Amino acid sequence: MQMKMEQILPAPKVAVAVFLSKDKKVLLGRRLNCTGQSYFSVPSGHLEFGESFEQCAIRELKEETGLDIEKVEILKVTNNIFLEEPSHYVVILVRSVLADPNQIPQNLEPEKCDGWGWYEWDSLPEPLIGPFKSALAEGFNPFSN
Repeated sequence: MQMKMEQILPAPKVAVAVFLSKDKKVLLGRRLNCTGQSYFSVPSGHLEFGESFEQCAIRELKEETGLDIEKVEILKVTNNIFLEEPSHYVVILVRSVLADPNQIPQNLEPEKCDGWGWYEWDSLPEPLIGPFKSALAEGFNPFSN
């Protein structure tokens, strides 16, 4: 990657993406007014200072969906560089389950997501956000680990 020396590049950001599973389905929403607009993604967000990856996953899922989770497990780390923006994201992919299987996701950030739905792993909606799609191309499957 060759760029002019005077160009200042943004520092990499760290995000946590939560693969919440229920009956071989995963929770996805279509993003609005943010990075990856109109692409489907799992609940995710930036790591805050002093947080563990697990704490970030629990907080982000609660903020976006109102759901409580448990058994947060790190599955994969992806390194994503987007030259057109430019931006650089390190994304921690985690798997979790509902603390209460009867809870129903709510859309608590309607300005950022048009709603949440459960999707069969074998028939995911399109288009998928870049880091998720890249992980899939590498054979990532949150149900097989």
